[in-house]
Amino acid sequence: MPSDLVVVYHRQPYEQVLVDGVPTLRENKSPNGIVPTLKSFMGRDGQGAWVAWEQVDDEAERAAFQRVIEIEDSYGAYRVSRLPLTSAQVKSFYHVTSKEAIWPILHGFKERYNYDPVDWPTFREVNWAFAEAAAAAVSDHGVVWFHDYNLWLAPGYLRKLKPNVKIHFFHHTPFPSADMFSVLPWRQEIVESLLACDVVGFHIPRYAANFTHVAHALCGATLTAEQATREDFSPQGMALSEMATPTRLSWKGRDVELSAWPVGVDVDYIENVADDAETAALVADIRGELDGRKLILAVSRTDYTKGNVETLLAYERLFERRPELIGKVRLMLVSVPANRNMAVYEAVQREIEALTGRINGRFGRLNWQPVSLISRAIAFRKLVAYHQAADVCWIAPLCDGLNLVAQEYVAARRDGMGALVLSEFAGAAVPLAAAVMANPFSNRSMDAA
Repeated sequence: MPSDLVVVYHRQPYEQVLVDGVPTLRENKSPNGIVPTLKSFMGRDGQGAWVAWEQVDDEAERAAFQRVIEIEDSYGAYRVSRLPLTSAQVKSFYHVTSKEAIWPILHGFKERYNYDPVDWPTFREVNWAFAEAAAAAVSDHGVVWFHDYNLWLAPGYLRKLKPNVKIHFFHHTPFPSADMFSVLPWRQEIVESLLACDVVGFHIPRYAANFTHVAHALCGATLTAEQATREDFSPQGMALSEMATPTRLSWKGRDVELSAWPVGVDVDYIENVADDAETAALVADIRGELDGRKLILAVSRTDYTKGNVETLLAYERLFERRPELIGKVRLMLVSVPANRNMAVYEAVQREIEALTGRINGRFGRLNWQPVSLISRAIAFRKLVAYHQAADVCWIAPLCDGLNLVAQEYVAARRDGMGALVLSEFAGAAVPLAAAVMANPFSNRSMDAA
């Protein structure tokens, strides 16, 4: 049965684990992040569907592969259409084109842009497969909701396959300025596909404004409506401030609506976890282990955009300036590998480990280490406990579409205590303007924060 709402995202809406050697589907443990947020829209009246990919290489497995499965979890019942991609397709589409070519441009790192290994025909092929799967899953007048830059070409393909469906696209990353975006050789093809949408969404007004400039410069799209940015989103002088928010473009006789609303976290869920007796016991254990010392918490993925290196360097300078703090404060840095087997991220991880070793070697004592480095994901309840125990949450990305960790910290601090130090270049700095702002490109700013 065709669905009135089809969510299209490259990840499947569950975790796949082995239980006694048998592949098993398990609901995501964390309530936050892209997947749980999108799943909150699923299962309504049994009409939701999800399109994602799964790596399938073995010919026998491909022949027996079940492309459409029914899922029922705490979010409801819905169908998942799975595209069987080979490891070669996954590497080309995701690890190379998406992560080595597009990702650095989205985040303003021209020097890390790598065009040479890109196989654009494979990127087109995979996007076409997503568009075909969406067309098969959606009702004639339903809504298809694409998510993230990996699927930039799919809306244009779907418009040809299903002219009457409503097509929405949401960016979970920054959208760069026109001069940065134009580094991409496929810039016009990408923008024309996005202009085939009915709605294009972004976290904050700055990204919508950047897209407006790009669409006008490359395709001649014209701005036909804008509105004053809400006051709490537009404090003057901030790195990501925008006084006006574009809301509609016109292109080839069509209107394209623009939206700028940041994704949130499940505040009720976080508060319930924070108030739970089991969490309170974890907080007591953490504070007992600290033995009166202050705790700084920094949580992110291992990525050159996340500012982990800059955070460690600022922390090292803290002890150089304030030696009386040696032995009195600890930095807990959670840096979770985002994409294993990618050389660029392995190099970042090595640098993080080297800096951690240097700081601990310079300032550590027999009964105290200044940095605790954790390179694995932490169970959500324990993360909430660390949020509650931390005197400071330090989020200092060089560029970030939003940053949910900052929002989690605010929600978890039921006592109203603690300080959030936040990079001006995180999208979350727009809705969380009351945080202590820091410029990660400035040693003086990081040190002052």
